[in-house]
Amino acid sequence: MPTPPPTGPLVTRAGLAADLRALGVRPGETLLAHSSLRSLGWVNGGAVAVVQGLLDALGPDGTLVVPTQSGDLSDPALWSDPAVPEQWWPTIRATMPAYDPLVTPSRGVGVVPETVRTWPGALRSAHPQTSFAAVGPGAAAVVRDHAPDCRLGERSPLARLEERGARVLLLGAGYDSCTGFHLAEYRIPSPRAEVGRSVLTPQGPRWEVVTEVAVSSEEFDTMGADFERDRPVVRGRVGAADVRLFPLADAVAYAQRWLALHRSREEWITDDAPVPRRS
Repeated sequence: MPTPPPTGPLVTRAGLAADLRALGVRPGETLLAHSSLRSLGWVNGGAVAVVQGLLDALGPDGTLVVPTQSGDLSDPALWSDPAVPEQWWPTIRATMPAYDPLVTPSRGVGVVPETVRTWPGALRSAHPQTSFAAVGPGAAAVVRDHAPDCRLGERSPLARLEERGARVLLLGAGYDSCTGFHLAEYRIPSPRAEVGRSVLTPQGPRWEVVTEVAVSSEEFDTMGADFERDRPVVRGRVGAADVRLFPLADAVAYAQRWLALHRSREEWITDDAPVPRRS
């Protein structure tokens, strides 16, 4: 069968930057971006053009931050899609490559974050499963000191972004991808979960298990709709994508109140299991 023609609109680097400026992205600000390349239309230059457009809108004094998670560096007992045989688990744990900020690819967050991760001058935080990458003059301040036992809490880049007055850009992405909401989970009574991963030591990779706050994005779409109804959220279009822009601090404060009212410990559904293994 012939390949179907591309669907539009045709999107360019300059058009992306112009749409982002019209939406309200300001030169010099710090922006935490969650993105869907496919939602934008036919982008001339793909993910590279999207990153260029974002950096053009932010200007030389702005800082772009993206999630570069690597959840596959996790306990094989929790994997699904597909699961692996139980008899493999000990060998997988013993031989799993340790997280390396320079080498470990991001997984499950899209091609735009992976492009930012490898961008010239990009810096990446140290957490082996929930890292963030940043480009711009504020990058080091955002990604440094990401504690290995604090995925998305007070000692993660999310708290540093909140301190800097960063805004969140959902570029064709839904509220279910809004990592900022997770910071609120660390500020309310929350269940704990054991998290296994491979870490690099002077003697080589070593499997370790730490106890962490259990996180879940199960209700984030519903919470995001309520947030958008109750708080100022800039809405617009970039290419074909629906886009939202709002202060991270507003989202965290709203989520802290919302989760305390709507989520009970007994009903908690965590994202700690299972871990998708899609290629």
